[in-house]
Amino acid sequence: MEYKNWLKQYCNGKIISSKDAVSKIKKGSRVFIGTGCGEPQELIRAMVSNQDLQDIMIYQMLSLTLSGYMNDESFLRRFSLKLFFISRPMRKAAFEGKIDYIPAYLSQIPKLFKSHRIGLDVALIQVGPPDNFGYCSLGISVDITRAGFENAGMVIAQVNPNMPRTWGGDSLVHVDNIDYLIFHEEELLGGLTDKQDNFVAKRIGHYVSQLVDDGATIQIGFGQLPYAILKFLNGKKDLGVHTQLITDGFLPLFEKNVITNKKKSLFPGRVVTSLCMGTEKLYKYIDDNPFFNFCSSEFVNDPTVIAQNDNFISISSALEVDLTGQVCTDSVGYFFYSGIGDQVDFLRGSSMSKGGFSIIALPSTAQSGTVSRIVSHLSEGAGVATTRGDVNFVVTEYGIAELQGKGIYQRVMELAQIAHPKYREELVDAAKKKHYIFADQLPPTRDDLMFLEAYKSTQKVRNGKIIEYRPLLPSDEFSYRNFFYSLQEKTIYFRYFHKMKIFSHEIVQQQWADVDYRRNMSIIGLVQKGGHKEVMAIGSYAESHSSSDLAEVAFVVREDYQKMGIASYLLNKLEKIALENKYRGFYATVLRENIAMISVFKKRYKDVKIEFGMSGELEVFMGFEYEKED
Repeated sequence: MEYKNWLKQYCNGKIISSKDAVSKIKKGSRVFIGTGCGEPQELIRAMVSNQDLQDIMIYQMLSLTLSGYMNDESFLRRFSLKLFFISRPMRKAAFEGKIDYIPAYLSQIPKLFKSHRIGLDVALIQVGPPDNFGYCSLGISVDITRAGFENAGMVIAQVNPNMPRTWGGDSLVHVDNIDYLIFHEEELLGGLTDKQDNFVAKRIGHYVSQLVDDGATIQIGFGQLPYAILKFLNGKKDLGVHTQLITDGFLPLFEKNVITNKKKSLFPGRVVTSLCMGTEKLYKYIDDNPFFNFCSSEFVNDPTVIAQNDNFISISSALEVDLTGQVCTDSVGYFFYSGIGDQVDFLRGSSMSKGGFSIIALPSTAQSGTVSRIVSHLSEGAGVATTRGDVNFVVTEYGIAELQGKGIYQRVMELAQIAHPKYREELVDAAKKKHYIFADQLPPTRDDLMFLEAYKSTQKVRNGKIIEYRPLLPSDEFSYRNFFYSLQEKTIYFRYFHKMKIFSHEIVQQQWADVDYRRNMSIIGLVQKGGHKEVMAIGSYAESHSSSDLAEVAFVVREDYQKMGIASYLLNKLEKIALENKYRGFYATVLRENIAMISVFKKRYKDVKIEFGMSGELEVFMGFEYEKED
């Protein structure tokens, strides 16, 4: 319908100039403004220019345009800003105390308006032109905007033809529910744009991608790092999306059909979201696209709604994480930096989802590497947005820490292990002083263990199970212990040559003292059991005391996984690693009655040599065939 027709048919005197529209606002009013890239720029400018407006209190979730007035003393005398989230352009003003931050879960903000705990006199919003039935679209800003205008005494809307028309019942606003309309065409604000990938983002993206399975439904938090992580999901299949915010980072995944939403259990076939911030290309993609279902934050961020998505994975960022798992997202010390936002909503929703979990991703350091973001305790004044009971996985560029269901001791070791290498010993020392860990606990190696990623692999065995193999880490102490105690006495005897009864912390520490992942290496096999993975096999080699080019090799496989080729698989993996580290062969000490292990060695090495040892056991010598190095 042409503009002149809808002007006559629907608006019936409601259309006025922006100057006249803001003149309807009374002194002392409480004004809500639409969010982020959907904010009505023309109405904001007109409101600020009206010198008659005094003592105006402004509520907004994500504010961009007003950041340009933060050094204007006249503006600051006339307007008070209350923000639910501090955008990057607003941080300096927040540090200087020029705005007021309202900590609130995003899912709860609409209820603050509905209950009139936060009363609203006026709402300034931006919409697209009405259709033939008089319905306008909130477009890229549904989020808390819908609740804002529904609970305001007066609604003033900027009608902008550039606003995309988005699908979803919460996106539609009938002109009958708008008091005044001003027609003003202008470009929409832009959001996050692509930045060149850096070393840290690439490595974090690599680790996050390992946790995201095909068919999962994902949420990505707000910020540059979550934006960058999306690139590393490029190889996945049939992902679904239920998230607060859509950015340009999603576009390649839409275009390559990585995101299909086919496997979603809630709104299959559709992206569920409430906000969009990006480029014109993104806005054109979502315009009138039924692939997207724009809903209010009250719905999108409701943990009970989120939980209806099976295999739901929440991915968000943080400013710092302490060794017990507490997460700070909204402040740097006493300085408010961002906001609680949607993190807690999605973490709790993911924890209730069948097969769901959450990921907190952050660089290991800040301020050019001078400050660790994995800390012994949160900074003075830092807010705990996410409690230690809510956290599942934490990811930095140095690896993955799994905290769910683990005690403080294990959390310390998991998190110290993914801290920047230069801060690991310091963190372990601080944990000892707090009595979080054993006084004799060895710190994780200071080496960058990224090279261990090449040693990860999977094997499907005869019972249909998928076994994941990776190097053993200090944080595996309890899993290693549980593995030992799951073994039968005969299996233990074959491995240790005596009826070993105790596998204590002290024994584990003695084993770790020499581990360097080069001259000494251990690979564990893990199998899924319920919501966690348990160790069911381990293969190790250690440098021989008698010959520097030989390594002693040994294996233990749990009884229910024996005779499935697991020891042979581990032997092959360990040989490749040993060759990289200049070993020329393996030797092993084996009990005569351990026929299965001897058979594994003979099958692998044609020229195996077997001799009788001093104590009656067999000594097996196996030279490598060097053409296998490639």
